[in-house]
Amino acid sequence: MPILEARSVAKLYRTEGSTVTALKDVSLTVEPGQFIALVGRSGCGKSTLLNLCGAMDFPTSGEILIDGQFTTGLTDAALTHLRREKVGFIFQSFQLLHTLTAIENVELPLLLAHHPQARQLAEERLRWVELYELAHRFPHQLSGGQQQRVATARALVHNPRLLLADEPTGNLDTTTGDLVLDLLRRTASQFAVGIIMATHSVEGTSVASRVVKMRDGHIER
Repeated sequence: MPILEARSVAKLYRTEGSTVTALKDVSLTVEPGQFIALVGRSGCGKSTLLNLCGAMDFPTSGEILIDGQFTTGLTDAALTHLRREKVGFIFQSFQLLHTLTAIENVELPLLLAHHPQARQLAEERLRWVELYELAHRFPHQLSGGQQQRVATARALVHNPRLLLADEPTGNLDTTTGDLVLDLLRRTASQFAVGIIMATHSVEGTSVASRVVKMRDGHIER
């Protein structure tokens, strides 16, 4: 079963009497272990598509399925459970809580889910991203690349089926960005996680197993 299916998805925004089409007739399938680089100019719909794929927003028409489950029609509690169990998110700006240490940031999703082994699993993920020795540092004590690795550990701590990354190397230099891209590549291959990464990076397209080009709200064929 595909990890994600987007079926003829459209997204319209209505503001002040006008309608803006952000996505039109977008179909995309993500298989386990597949690493998709989503490329295109700013404003082409990449971030909108990521939000729909992560059940952070919903299509105006069409269907999104995550691990075989439709995202529309679910209660707020069911949506929260779906995202918490199935989806991981990585952002360009890291989105770490600056009052928490690295390990506290990583274990937070599990604590919110009342997981009994939150600290143990957080330690395992920090070891996997090779940052365990910095577990008790705060974000301001880490470099940009180290913060992104912590964010990656947090995104993977609950063993998601789908990982969504929005310009994860956008705030990093080339060398550090390459390390993060290699980490994502290993994530897909070792954990059979399906990854969709929105990127402007040439390096990002080189490590992906598939490149999907977007233009003006649709996928180029």
